[in-house]
Amino acid sequence: MSGRRMVRMAELEIDPDKLEEYRALLTEEIEASVAQEDGVLSLIAVSIRDNPSKIRILEVYADQEAYEAHLRTAHFLKYKNGTSDMVRSLTLIDVDPIVMLSK
Repeated sequence: MSGRRMVRMAELEIDPDKLEEYRALLTEEIEASVAQEDGVLSLIAVSIRDNPSKIRILEVYADQEAYEAHLRTAHFLKYKNGTSDMVRSLTLIDVDPIVMLSK
């Protein structure tokens, strides 16, 4: 993997009646991605406190190639296909990191 890191913010709105099922599929997908893909550096999913059907995911990949490989994995395709009727809206925003630190 070469090139610069790719960082993206995903903004989703989920059907509130399917939120619990969506969260289970998302958790499974994130756990598999981080465990199995060297190019997936970080996936952090949060919900808006006052509106839990609004989900935000900060995605950090080693580079563009790692992101594209991620989209072809069985676990991502299972998530994408399994949640397609749950997602009311999806906006992908490419962002430039300013500071990214963790312990």
